[in-house]
Amino acid sequence: MRDKIETLDTLSAILPAIAGSDRAEQLARLLTDEDIDTLRHLARAGMGENSLRALTSDFSYLEGWCLAATGSPLPWPAPAPLILKFIAHHLWDPDKKSSDPSHGMPDHVARALEAQKLLRTQKKSENLRPPHAPATVQRRLASWSTLHRWRGLTGDFSAAEVRSAMRLAVRVADRPRARKSRKAITADCLELLLATCNGTDYAAPSLMDIRDRALLLVGFASGGRRRSELSGMRFGQITWEDFLPLDPSDPDSDLLPAASLRLGRTKTEESSDDNSVLLIGRSVDALKTWLEAAQIQEGAVFRAIDQWGNLKTRALTPQSVNAIVKKRCALAGLDPQDFSAHGLRSGFLTEAANRDIPIQDAMLQSRHRSLAQASSYYSDAGRSRRRSARLLG
Repeated sequence: MRDKIETLDTLSAILPAIAGSDRAEQLARLLTDEDIDTLRHLARAGMGENSLRALTSDFSYLEGWCLAATGSPLPWPAPAPLILKFIAHHLWDPDKKSSDPSHGMPDHVARALEAQKLLRTQKKSENLRPPHAPATVQRRLASWSTLHRWRGLTGDFSAAEVRSAMRLAVRVADRPRARKSRKAITADCLELLLATCNGTDYAAPSLMDIRDRALLLVGFASGGRRRSELSGMRFGQITWEDFLPLDPSDPDSDLLPAASLRLGRTKTEESSDDNSVLLIGRSVDALKTWLEAAQIQEGAVFRAIDQWGNLKTRALTPQSVNAIVKKRCALAGLDPQDFSAHGLRSGFLTEAANRDIPIQDAMLQSRHRSLAQASSYYSDAGRSRRRSARLLG
């Protein structure tokens, strides 16, 4: 047990989800030696930090669920009946559950997961636990399958009965996938957030105001960068470019400052990929102002600032980026519950659609790999302009 905890403590530097002695002790009880070897291999393989965090969380949940549901650790490889049991325990018919308590996840399994803090204890007012979100179940099954591949094993995740059960369970759940940010931070909304970074009538913008302004502008203008990409941004990723014309078709138009931002490894791209994006105009000015005010010439670009206004050397965490967005929304008189850092990403594509910018152009800046995913924002943005919706207008 002690050796396992020490191993997990060593891994905590690269696996944020397992940092802390309490978390290490919990995982040491849940994870087998082979599980920990797999995590070590994944860390060495250079999997992205967010992917590792999600995988570790799913790993511990799967082990905890299997122990509670079967009395035994996860078997390798996983047989189809166990995968089907997992689906049945997490995606069920709420109407059937109300009349048949044995339907879905058994109470003793739920209580065991609650005791290990792997499952929330909050329940609906009618004292019935709702089924899990289909996206969460699908992600955990994908993580389970990934762990099989890293062990050189093949599970029954693609078996016909598993695919059929998942398809039917999702249909019964009838639960639309929620946006990571309920509302998009489009240009008009962004201006409201930026206005909160202008200081007051009695004081100039603080160092925190200057940082947040640069964070919001760079996050939006670079194609809607993910919060992990903003927190992980380093000075060496920036290349200052020659000034560029405001109107690319008119070389005599006003010249604007420009900079290239090399993204490196992202959620969908490797560090070796040519994935630089171009910043032009206000975002470049704001970034330069921040770097000069904070005297940053190396290391993390967006850094923590304590309550007394002292700049820290450590980078903001992804959670801090999200908190900053919500804070600026509150200061702007918006409901923070409606927005998250992902609103910068969805807002960029929504704004591009509103301005009739070709989706291929927008995807080059946002670095979306999936046309279907990017086009969903374009479809949402164009709903109010559809002539077909006005047939009886």
